[in-house]
Amino acid sequence: MAKTSLRLQAMLWMLASGVLFILLNGLLRWLAQHMDPFVTGFLRYSAGVVVMFPFIWRAGLAAYRPHNVIGQFWRGALHTSGLLLWFWAVPHVPLAEITALSFTTPLFIMLGAMVFLGERAVAARWVAAAIGFCGVLVVVSPQLSGAGGPYNLVMLASAPLFAASFLITKALTRRDTPHVIVVWQSLMVALFSLPFALWNWEWPTPVQWALFLLAGALGTTGHICLTRAFALAEMSVVQPIRFLELVWASVFGFLVWAETPSQATFLGGAIIFASTTWIARREARA
Repeated sequence: MAKTSLRLQAMLWMLASGVLFILLNGLLRWLAQHMDPFVTGFLRYSAGVVVMFPFIWRAGLAAYRPHNVIGQFWRGALHTSGLLLWFWAVPHVPLAEITALSFTTPLFIMLGAMVFLGERAVAARWVAAAIGFCGVLVVVSPQLSGAGGPYNLVMLASAPLFAASFLITKALTRRDTPHVIVVWQSLMVALFSLPFALWNWEWPTPVQWALFLLAGALGTTGHICLTRAFALAEMSVVQPIRFLELVWASVFGFLVWAETPSQATFLGGAIIFASTTWIARREARA
């Protein structure tokens, strides 16, 4: 299959993962506002294991044995560290700001992909990422002392930890399938986050149990889409697509919490959309 076709497929997988993750983040934000955030994090990843049980049962345990258990372990530890910060902050930060702050992660990923994975430094991709990040700054700057306050900084601190986790994911795709990687991520995160959940344990209501299962399905599907994108193309190709998530987050935040996007959000979103469209068209014509 032509390299250009693979890149377009990777971009579409990344686009799909972005929509799923926005739905997931909105759901988790609501749950974390009604339950302890660390309990919410543990149950979200435990539900991710539960929704994969039918696939594991059909394929057999041997099909989900990873080639690099140590890599899965370190990825789980890093991802859990980022999630503990993320869940601590998420009840206090509007959804659009959560998404905008998460856009620092692609920059860490693109830098790490060059340093640790040997990917080429393509100027156009960095230009697109830089323009997109400028759009993020337009969105976030007026609000760093506003609704989220210091929790914005806590959210921001999770970005390099998630970037390290995703870099390990890219390395793992060389030998393991997306389904194996996602199942082991859920297992490891559930294991590492269990002590924090037990410290403040509370039992969910029946409705909350159902929502956690929905979160597990959204998260698992989103991570499979993300891992497929990583497997099909260089990470620096697909990362600028993530900036479109701000558009979905603004719409979802308005519909659920009546969080009206500001003029800065619209302006920053336009900048982000322009950078994403440009790099996607350029890669398609490369």
